[in-house]
Amino acid sequence: MPTDTLTTVTRYHLCWKHRDLDGVMALYHPAIQYHDFFQNRTLALAELRDYVQANMPRNADEALEHSDRIRVDGDTAFIQYTLTLRGGAQLVSFHASEAITVRDGLIWRINEYAALVREPTADAPRPATSRLGLSPRQLGIMADDLQQYFDQRQPYLDPELDLQEVARVCGYSRNQMSYLLNQVLGQTFYAYVNQARLKHLLQALETNPEARIDTLAFAAGFNSLSAFYKCFRQHTGLSPTAYMKQRKLVTSPACVGAGLPASF
Repeated sequence: MPTDTLTTVTRYHLCWKHRDLDGVMALYHPAIQYHDFFQNRTLALAELRDYVQANMPRNADEALEHSDRIRVDGDTAFIQYTLTLRGGAQLVSFHASEAITVRDGLIWRINEYAALVREPTADAPRPATSRLGLSPRQLGIMADDLQQYFDQRQPYLDPELDLQEVARVCGYSRNQMSYLLNQVLGQTFYAYVNQARLKHLLQALETNPEARIDTLAFAAGFNSLSAFYKCFRQHTGLSPTAYMKQRKLVTSPACVGAGLPASF
């Protein structure tokens, strides 16, 4: 009956809202089929406790916010919400919708669809549904793994570094790493790598201000001056020559004595 469907799904919604794992599990039918089309997985009851626990908000900055009232058609209800989870240092948000079918007062089937919350540019396609086996929380952890790898091991110093090698060392597939960079972080692989190279170069310039900037560029992993110049201007708004002139100006004794900053 529609009334039973609404009652069951409303209780389910409130258990998620109040982060009641046991309450959620008690509402699943023994023969439940949970279809997660974001991860391209179908889960049975024995697999759902770990799955729900991994995807249920638990920290202060995590949330599950329903964006529409529950709509019922016979024994199936439809809900829409935004899920925000933290994995490592990253917050990742998804729009999701579920079709929830009730049998004998319990949830017998769920079809869940999700897409990244991301405003596409006019010429950019909308993110495709992930078929890569990563939950929102896992995507956040993956981004943290990538950042730690770059900070601690500095792989960008290798001018031949490629996406396959980064994915292998971090413990993910090439497609998973590409999805993280393009759809979650909003960057191409080479933009991400060159940004790390530029940061390394600017830090090296602080300790060795008389060094030739093109020498520092190659030492930081840039494999061509054209790629370096493009990246440098994109992130500083200046050419390397203009940047060096401005840096010398603000670090001169006269400027420092006048209270101007000692670094750019």
